[in-house]
Amino acid sequence: MKKRFSSIRFSYIRSHFYSTFLTTVTLLSILLSIHVLIAPAWLNVTSIFVFVLLYVILALILSFYVGFKSSGDMKERLDYLSVLITQFTNGNYTSRVFFNEEDEITRIGNELNELGEKLQNQVKSLQRMADEKSDFAKSAHKAAVIEERQRLARDLHDAVSQQLFALTMMSEAAVKQLEKKPELAKEQMQEVAIAALKAQTEMRALLLHLRPVHLSGEPLASGIKKLINELKRKSKLEFNLKIDEDLNLSETTEEHVFRIIQESLSNTLRHANATEVKLQLGHRANELFLHISDNGNGFDIDEDADRKTSYGLKTMKERSAELGGTFAVRSNVGEGTYIDIRIPF
Repeated sequence: MKKRFSSIRFSYIRSHFYSTFLTTVTLLSILLSIHVLIAPAWLNVTSIFVFVLLYVILALILSFYVGFKSSGDMKERLDYLSVLITQFTNGNYTSRVFFNEEDEITRIGNELNELGEKLQNQVKSLQRMADEKSDFAKSAHKAAVIEERQRLARDLHDAVSQQLFALTMMSEAAVKQLEKKPELAKEQMQEVAIAALKAQTEMRALLLHLRPVHLSGEPLASGIKKLINELKRKSKLEFNLKIDEDLNLSETTEEHVFRIIQESLSNTLRHANATEVKLQLGHRANELFLHISDNGNGFDIDEDADRKTSYGLKTMKERSAELGGTFAVRSNVGEGTYIDIRIPF
């Protein structure tokens, strides 16, 4: 009820009532002044109050009627504007209002029509951008898949394929020397065993790359432990792990960190000839700290002769940079490799 009496229609009626009150007070003041100053016979106190009373009753009736009728058009136009705003809120930006009057409400209606047109154009732009982003994501995914396949094919050709070819040649040579020179055949078979072990290690590293990049909804700590347990079963590496269980990271950060660890362990398997790996992941002040080290062969960073190792380090550095972090690597020949990554929260 209170809300109804505060509507635009009753505001009109109240304004007419207020005008009636001011007119009544003014008229009463004039009549009383004439009665006191001039005192005509026809104007006495009784006639004044009867006249004023009749005027007030008639004025109240007319004020209510005129206020109710005159506010009808205003209320109807405001309702149109309210419906238009509701349509915009519900996402229907094609709705419009049109008024024939040349006043402020018409100007507001025209401005709302322009706003609806702009919102409609923005929605079309956003939809077009979403489609372009989807197409770009598909193209980028396809390009990434092609690039990864080419890299794996290149690695298979450069490493495993050559090692298998060498195994074939050495085993054939050993078979030929088996009866004539058994000692030489034994040495060649030992070389075959060493080459087979290298090929097996290389293949394990390549299979490690074929693991899914995503954690599939698992916490980062669980994903790393599963990866380490798998490597323990397939290699002779000893792992020294120290991982905080309460890491609260975004999904993107977890995936990048997991991929960095995966790349680092792959490099260790393929090139380090290490027996022990240390991995530490946890909070330090306002940053995430990742340390990975091994006791393997190491390499000369300045010369950087091993392009495969260089490619892996470059990938890890790029992923760290995408997260706003820093990447540092220390290594010397015969002294192992140490990688420190700091990612701010």
